Amino acid sequence: MTTDDLDTSDLDVETFATPAQRRRFAAAMERTAAVREPGSPVRVYVSAAPRTANSPKWESWLAQITEELPAEVEVLHYRSVFGDDRPYEWDRFVEQLDGLVIVGKQKRAGSRVNLLGPVARLELRSLIAQKPVLLYGHNLGLIPVIDCKSQVLRPEGTPRLKLIAPKRWKKDSVTLRSALAALTPAEAAPVEETHDHLTRPFHSR
Repeated sequence: MTTDDLDTSDLDVETFATPAQRRRFAAAMERTAAVREPGSPVRVYVSAAPRTANSPKWESWLAQITEELPAEVEVLHYRSVFGDDRPYEWDRFVEQLDGLVIVGKQKRAGSRVNLLGPVARLELRSLIAQKPVLLYGHNLGLIPVIDCKSQVLRPEGTPRLKLIAPKRWKKDSVTLRSALAALTPAEAAPVEETHDHLTRPFHSR
């Protein structure tokens, strides 16, 4: 079935996930947030095809993604990690990540249909069951992939992925709040200062 075959009423929802799926997702994100070590960096990789990264709007999209993520999150992308002829060693690099943002190719401007190539699909699959994975929906902002409708495409045997954002998506969704909480850096414990003149006022120097 193609996107054109979908009944438009099928998209008129706040989420494509079931209530049970959303509860499990929120619980998993809470566990992730609970075990984050204070002061440890939080790294999120923005996955985008070369054509997308070469768009005149790329810097604007990247700025919007950064703004919607929690403060102090380290936002990475292909050029910042694998540029300067550095090898694309995803399997090794992915272990350092705390989350993923996918920027797909929109079917048309303003469309809720986003197409992912084989590389983005593999990057998504490597993290989807472990860390927060979000779709950048352009005018919709960030959307947890769990709330999207997915469909595997196999043109000429190369698996690709179609992600469809829900028509009535709300940014105050419990899944988005949970995902962003899981990506929020834990503050380092304050260092206690010892003032000798107060603790030992009569100590001779």
